Amino acid sequence: MTIGEALRDAAVRLEPIGGTGRLDAVFLLAHAGGVSRQEMIAHAERRLDDDVAQRFAALVEQRAAGMPMAYVTGEAGFYGRMFGVDRRVLVPRPETEIAIEWAVRHLRAIGRENGSAADVGTGSGAIAVTLACELPGLGVCASDVSFAALAVARRNAARNNVFQHVTFLTGDLAAPLLRFAPYDAVVANLPYVPTAECAGPPDPVSYEPLVARDGGPDGLELYRRFLPDLARLVAPRGIAILEAAPANARTLEALVGQALPHAGVETIRDYADLDRFVIAVIPPANGG
Repeated sequence: MTIGEALRDAAVRLEPIGGTGRLDAVFLLAHAGGVSRQEMIAHAERRLDDDVAQRFAALVEQRAAGMPMAYVTGEAGFYGRMFGVDRRVLVPRPETEIAIEWAVRHLRAIGRENGSAADVGTGSGAIAVTLACELPGLGVCASDVSFAALAVARRNAARNNVFQHVTFLTGDLAAPLLRFAPYDAVVANLPYVPTAECAGPPDPVSYEPLVARDGGPDGLELYRRFLPDLARLVAPRGIAILEAAPANARTLEALVGQALPHAGVETIRDYADLDRFVIAVIPPANGG
């Protein structure tokens, strides 16, 4: 079988999964063969090696079963970098890159590029690692309740050459972070999917760990537990960035306003123009 024939057959098989059969096939064959997508396409007439064909067939089977591409290949892109992912962690979402943009911009604006940041519920470590990469002088602490997730996060820190710049802490929500508080930036992407939605029919998201998705009856249970500690986590002039489901963002904004009554609080939209993040900027100490 030639490369072109393998791609054509796989594309037909994968097209019902998201309507991107050809693109998925090219990605998977390049991954199986350890070569670039461009090389695969340019040499479509070349015969496919048996070992590559076997690896490719196994990957196609996983994808055809609905497994997200990131889990099939074991990696996902985020903010221009690659991160290892598996079923112990969520796949980083493109919209979460907005949190990075806000954090970096704010830290630069207040002259705290060499300050500190906290990533609450780090998962794959995408947020913590990216902050450390973007601001090499920044001290970053990242927490997660899952030992398994932290193992993935540590590998991603090493993969992106910032292992010495990120401190990984095991524990629930803010608890392990408080001993190093306050931070100039706090980013929290906590589970925010309502429990009833987590129990829906199988889909690509169902491959992701339930503990990283289930936000309780209304999707805000973990944020309600987290918010009483937020005032102690964020330094004067610092920023807190909390990701939420669009349906809950305005409710979360009100809750953050209650937790931080003197902060400037607003909801901002994601790339799809949906409410996604609640931003809180802490005023200077003593009004200075």
